[in-house]
Order: sequence, then C-alpha cells, then structure tokens
Amino acid sequence: MKLTTHVLDTAAGRPAAGVRVILKRLSDGAVLADAFTNQDGRLDQPLIASESAEPGPFELSFHVGDYFRAAGVRLPEPAFLDVIPLRFAAAENAHYHVPLLVSPFSFSTYRGS
Repeated sequence: MKLTTHVLDTAAGRPAAGVRVILKRLSDGAVLADAFTNQDGRLDQPLIASESAEPGPFELSFHVGDYFRAAGVRLPEPAFLDVIPLRFAAAENAHYHVPLLVSPFSFSTYRGS
C-alpha cells in the first residue's frame, strides 16, 4: 500500500509549506509517520510505502493553525481550525492520495489519484 498527501492553502492560492502531518493507525493508535510538508505542499516521502502494509482505518492530523500563524495570518484565539483530524479507511492494498485544501475557516479533502 502507498499513502501520500499534499496540502494546498486555498486562501493564498499556493502550496502550504511547513504543515505538520501525523499518521496514526487507528486499530492500535500507533504513530506511523510524523512529517512536514515541503515547498510544494507535499511530503518528501510517502506516509506509507510498503507492499506489506495492512489496509484498515487511519487518521491523518494536519496542524494547520501553526502553519497559518507562521505565515502571518491573523487568527482568532483559539483558531477556528487548529488541528484537522481526518479519519479514513484503506480497504485494499492500493495507492491512496489524500490531499487537503485549506483556508483559516474551511477545508475539503478527497481521495485523489
């Protein structure tokens, strides 16, 4: 299975560099990856890149509040969106691409290709 992501700042119209992304396996709570997005809003390595990885339920946590603060965006305290937890399930051994489109007050995601 392969799992990748990228983050786009839709308010600024650019990739979101420096967003912390944490991947957990929900069946046992194990942290599988903890990384930051690069200048293209992507991770330098896939979150999962193993043929032997088991499908199942996962959680991606996107730390967008820290990203917006570092970018100089004025946020209310507490921020409307700080950490976005995204729970999804991988049903088969395939490539999953889970992008996040985010602004200080909204987000969307989908299963990409």
